[in-house]
Parts: sequence; structure tokens; C-alpha cells
Amino acid sequence: MNLLNPVSTIMTPNPISIGVDEPLAVADKLFKQHRIHHLPVIAEGALVGMISKSDFSFFRRGFLSDGVDKVEDDVRLNNYTAKDIMTKKLAKLDPDDKINVALEVFRENLFHAIPVVQNERIVGILTTFDIINNLAKDANAVASYE
Repeated sequence: MNLLNPVSTIMTPNPISIGVDEPLAVADKLFKQHRIHHLPVIAEGALVGMISKSDFSFFRRGFLSDGVDKVEDDVRLNNYTAKDIMTKKLAKLDPDDKINVALEVFRENLFHAIPVVQNERIVGILTTFDIINNLAKDANAVASYE
């Protein structure tokens, strides 16, 4: 993998997203159905936040206890929305930003996904999995000790 290539060459294009006012029950369904870990949050077509599966799990854990039943959990998931738990201040990449820039952002921060945005619209998402997956497929990658 050439670290000077644009992130658009390895990002996941057109990521699954959720509307800002969608109930968290929708997020739960999307996480399970698509086996994803990050949901961009959209309002009027523009990226306004991100929900990670960790954010979502933390939200649910705060309410769950031995005495909480499925009905109560369902009520909460249908009464709280994406905007209630989303992260608002996001690092963002442009499709033409280089992979080495993304690596530096990942290295300096505690998140594992960066939305790729063009004209305030999300066009992709770059995750640490995307980078690992591309490295694993790279025929020119070297596995030797020097």
C-alpha cells in the first residue's frame, strides 16, 4: 500500500448512515444487520456526528440491570435518538487526503473511524479495519526482520 495514495483508494464508499432524529432502535438494527461499528449521523444531507458501537453499548449498559426487561429496553431505544448519543466534534478527511495523513490522525487520537467528506456530504468512511485489510492484501508488503 502506497501511503501517498489518496484515502479514497482504500475507504469504504457510501457508508451506511442514520438520520439525526432516528430512534436508537434503528441504530441497533443497523449495527446488527450490517455488522458495522460506526454510523455517520446525517441531518439535511450533511454529516453532523458519529455513533460508534462503543457509544451505543455504553448507552445501553447505563440502563441495563438485572431488573430491566426487554420491554423497558425497547421503550428506551425508541425514545432516544441518534443526536442524543452521537459524537459531534469529528476529525474529517477529504477524499484526496493521503493515507499517511489518516494514519497520523489515527495514531494521535482514540477513535477507529474517520468520515471522508466532500462539500459537507459524507462520501466514505476510513476505518482501522480498512487499513489492516489493505495491508493484508498487499502483495508488495514485506514481512521480514531487517
